[in-house]
Amino acid sequence: MKIEQEIDNLIQNSGANYREWYVGVAINPRQQLFDVHHINEKSSTWVYKDAGSEMAAREIVAIFLKKGCKGGVLKRDSSRHVYAYKMIRTKRG
Repeated sequence: MKIEQEIDNLIQNSGANYREWYVGVAINPRQQLFDVHHINEKSSTWVYKDAGSEMAAREIVAIFLKKGCKGGVLKRDSSRHVYAYKMIRTKRG
C-alpha cells in the first residue's frame, strides 16, 4: 500500500477530517512527534513512514496540505520520513 493511502486510511478511520491533522517531514520522525510536538505515543493517533527520498516525502506532504491538513516542510535537508498525527484540541483558561 502506498504511503499516501495508509495516511489517508488512518485519517478516515479516525473519524476526523483533514483540518484536524498535521503532516510533515523529518529526519527523525520519532523525535519530531514525541519531543517537538509532544504527541502521546500511547493515546494519540499518529504514523510515520520512510518515503525513500526527500522529494517523495515533500510530494506526499503537499498532497495532504492540498486536502486541508496543517503542517508543511520548513527547510531543505535529507528528511525522507513523512509523519502525521491527529491534533488534539486543548481547553484554555
